[in-house]
Amino acid sequence: MARTVIILHPGALGDVVLAVPAMRRLLARFPQHRSLLIANEPIGRFLLECRMVDAWIPVQGAACTDLFAGSVPASTDLGCWLNECDCTVAWINDEGGTLAAALRCCGVREMIIQSPFSHELQAMHQGDRFLETIGDTVGNGSLDGQMPIPSHLMERGQVHLERMGIPFDRPIVLIHPGSGSLRKCVNPEVLALAIEQFQGEDMCPLILEGPADRKSVTGLSNLVPAVPVIAGEDLSIVACLLARSVLYIGNDSGMTHLAALLAVPAIALFGPTDPERWAPRGPHVTVLRGAFCVCSSWGSVAACSGKPCFAISAEAIVAAGKEIARSIDTTHRNPSQYALSRPDSCATVPRSFSLSMVTT
Repeated sequence: MARTVIILHPGALGDVVLAVPAMRRLLARFPQHRSLLIANEPIGRFLLECRMVDAWIPVQGAACTDLFAGSVPASTDLGCWLNECDCTVAWINDEGGTLAAALRCCGVREMIIQSPFSHELQAMHQGDRFLETIGDTVGNGSLDGQMPIPSHLMERGQVHLERMGIPFDRPIVLIHPGSGSLRKCVNPEVLALAIEQFQGEDMCPLILEGPADRKSVTGLSNLVPAVPVIAGEDLSIVACLLARSVLYIGNDSGMTHLAALLAVPAIALFGPTDPERWAPRGPHVTVLRGAFCVCSSWGSVAACSGKPCFAISAEAIVAAGKEIARSIDTTHRNPSQYALSRPDSCATVPRSFSLSMVTT
């Protein structure tokens, strides 16, 4: 087996996406090595399918559980990877040194074990904190933090979405009303008003529902019952739908970070969380927020009745959509045909749409 590099990241979708620039920088140091990602199921499998790494093991597996407990998984696939490992980066809190001791027993030559939430880190943005842990230069991360979808995923997703009856003859606006916490979600009435304005422009709004979004989606769907809801789909299918969308609108969530990673024109809605720390990056991302949040804890956020930090209007969302429309090619094209006809391995999908109210 070739020499290996192992990345261990037990975080949720958005946390792993924020680490993608650091992962790329790390893997660039070892161009001849095979790479293994140990991560949670949806994002780990997706990054493998996007060929960012050579292999993936779910962090919930028995071998990983043994490793975290200090056992050396010698007889497993993970053990084979560890025995040939020149560098392991683990973004985890290993306060007792149990993981480090197990890695040393496996013969790992170099290891970096540090939580991205460590008080020792100086960088502000979470993506920069991942870079700081591997001793790399921090920056805006916009170039490292974008990833095209391989053509084989686009083709598979396209077939699936056509079977679902997604109307690709109209520009799609994808709205994700959920987040990891309801406290990070904008009022659904605001999103409903924005949806109505986009519908008036002959665009096709779709509501995206993730695993923890039932309450948020129900609140929005009750206001706009005619808008289709996309739920229960594999992350690669969701990525294809994102790539086919001319605009994405979402809260501070893993899905919003995924949209930014795929270079989808995106409007990120922030309330109590700090965009200086958590906002997705890139010239294709517009961040909207209300007043600066002065709540000192999540309990204070829950008790806050006015929610001035979420004072974001539907008009502001639509205006941001206008600005995005001005900045991209507004010539009507069929992105799926373009993507699937490309001879190279990755599809860079153009998103073209026109808002009649954009004209000045």
